Amino acid sequence: MCVCTESYARRIVRDEMARDVDRQVVVLNVNGERAELLIPVHKTLLEVLREDMQLTGTKHGCELGECGTCTVLVDGKPELSCLVLPVQIEGRAITTIEGMANGSDLHPLQQAFVELGAAQCGYCSPGILLAAKSLLESNGAPSRDEIREALAGNLCRCTGYSKILDAVELASDRTRRSSPLAGEVAGETRRNQSRRSSPLAGEVAGEARRSQSRRSSPLAGEVARRADGDVQ
Repeated sequence: MCVCTESYARRIVRDEMARDVDRQVVVLNVNGERAELLIPVHKTLLEVLREDMQLTGTKHGCELGECGTCTVLVDGKPELSCLVLPVQIEGRAITTIEGMANGSDLHPLQQAFVELGAAQCGYCSPGILLAAKSLLESNGAPSRDEIREALAGNLCRCTGYSKILDAVELASDRTRRSSPLAGEVAGETRRNQSRRSSPLAGEVAGEARRSQSRRSSPLAGEVARRADGDVQ
């Protein structure tokens, strides 16, 4: 018996190339890499990503634009790849789930999903992660209601959403704390606390209080009046 090892996607492409359909050369920028493809004009971005580029992290769902499973980012904004033709987004930056991590380092959202068990079967997770990524890039500290609204177009049949919302909140908190601005603010706060708690700071503060007290005493007023008379 012959066991066929050819992938499903490659078989589709091979069979498709034998069909007499209109094709067009399209140049796509996917996950920071330029790809020049000869594809049938009717193929959706979802099909091209999975079948022509072997980026199978983007999932087939309803293919009607209702479930969010096929979500990718186009110029940082969520788009339903089952409703987009590649020719419509030539030259624009496309991000799939494969481009979310930095090498072996998971994105904070991915790490939070792992730690909190926000992914069950995982089929909807790529779309949810990318939608959440877009949210955090535009709003670093979203409320829970804002997270719900951003993910409203992504359906999940496993988790009940609570852990997903928790994971986005956790990633948001970690991202804020690790940002350069957060580090600068924390450093200034520590420096201020250190200055206030140092012996010299206490001595300076004490001298300032004594000076204020002397200036506000009756004797200080009399000395000031006499000084004014001497000047005159």
